[in-house]
Amino acid sequence: MTPVTQALLIANVAGFLLQMIADPVMTTWFALWPLNASAYSSEISFQPWQLITYGFLHGGLTHLLFNMLALYMFGSDLERVFGPRRFATYYFVCVLSAGLAQLAMSMLGNLPPIPTVGASGGVFGLLLAFGLYFPRRMVMLIFPPIPMPAWLFVTLYGALELFLGVTGTQQGVAHFAHLGGMLGGYLTIRAWRLRSPLR
Repeated sequence: MTPVTQALLIANVAGFLLQMIADPVMTTWFALWPLNASAYSSEISFQPWQLITYGFLHGGLTHLLFNMLALYMFGSDLERVFGPRRFATYYFVCVLSAGLAQLAMSMLGNLPPIPTVGASGGVFGLLLAFGLYFPRRMVMLIFPPIPMPAWLFVTLYGALELFLGVTGTQQGVAHFAHLGGMLGGYLTIRAWRLRSPLR
């Protein structure tokens, strides 16, 4: 396993363990709260650091395991393509863009303040990059166990997230944050290719 991918796995597990020990303090300070959260309660508020720290908290063991499985599956190959420093930059840009997308949607929806947690924004950015750099690599779905090329998997997953987000299906899942992570990743790769194309 490559070093940045390993460090991200350890950091996410450590964040989850701290949640188990120190919640609700961890969620109050480090989950991503909507910009208007303080209007509902003086005990919660948006803070700038939450745009990164929310990506190291999770809403349960299953949430953590699925995100870490995806990070393990896609992270090392992409880190070898990008290099450690650029890979770390890419991951955190995706986390940040996912957080910004979630803030925008929470304001547009004018919903009560619900904290956002999870590495999914970064993971969806990795998924997009994997589909771009390894389009013919076969990916096996878990449910149902169907193999398909990475480019098709990414396209279908992105379309599904858009559909679920627009229709409001599967409440409690930040579908537009996932799409925000993919968009941030795509724009980052485009910018890098214009400056110094990866071969």
